[in-house]
Amino acid sequence: MTQIKDIGLGKQMLDLPEAGQARRNSGFKEYLKACIEDVDHLQKKADLAARELAVGKVENVHQAMIAMEKADVSFRLMVEARNRIVRAYQEIMKMQA
Repeated sequence: MTQIKDIGLGKQMLDLPEAGQARRNSGFKEYLKACIEDVDHLQKKADLAARELAVGKVENVHQAMIAMEKADVSFRLMVEARNRIVRAYQEIMKMQA
């Protein structure tokens, strides 16, 4: 029987600079800041991959597409998290009125 290996989304898989430790030991503000920085890092990595793909420097098109897809998914997740935070804030404000 073949075992399924953990493919987690840790620092190694996403190549994020400060994922993990900084988030565990910080408050909500620092956590959000680190998440936004991670998304920015992925966006910049995808932009570089797209530029290199356009000028023909990329030998592996799959890696460029994966970088762009990671950036897209992380951005959509960040936007959805922001929307939910705003909705929660609006609900709290309604309760206080």
